[in-house]
Amino acid sequence: MNVYKVCTKCVVAVESSLEQRKKVMFESSLAILLCAVAIGIFGAGFSLLQASRTISNVGSVKGVGVGIYWNSACTNVTSSISWGILDPGSNKTVTVYVRNEGNTVVTLSKTTQNWIPSNASNYISLNWNYADQALSVNQVLQVSLTLVVSPAVTGIASFSFDIVIITAG
Repeated sequence: MNVYKVCTKCVVAVESSLEQRKKVMFESSLAILLCAVAIGIFGAGFSLLQASRTISNVGSVKGVGVGIYWNSACTNVTSSISWGILDPGSNKTVTVYVRNEGNTVVTLSKTTQNWIPSNASNYISLNWNYADQALSVNQVLQVSLTLVVSPAVTGIASFSFDIVIITAG
């Protein structure tokens, strides 16, 4: 009889231990699932946060000694560029046509000025594909302007600046 009672206690103890393990496994699985859901929600929220960090701009364009146009026939004057909505780490390229409207052969240079806010130029830059070639009188040159936004841009929701293309020669 004593042997039977000991075995019954062992069986009860083993069953109790199995139930404990099942409970711990269930609780662990539930905790892992909740963590995964939280990470998913945080990730989606972070994506929304990043998507909301877009910036917009409309910049003026000035030519000194040159005309700047949207078309190669030089009939549609470019006075401003709407860069649209830009995300951190992105860039956008627009094409303009620059015509030498002076009476001598020239080369071009580009500058930017009047940045608003003034620190925007720390995060945003303007590049072009012009390679110092000479531009004859009335010659038209296709030029790509590329606005580059740093992935580290902070604190700028909108900005503006002027692009100035100048002749030398």
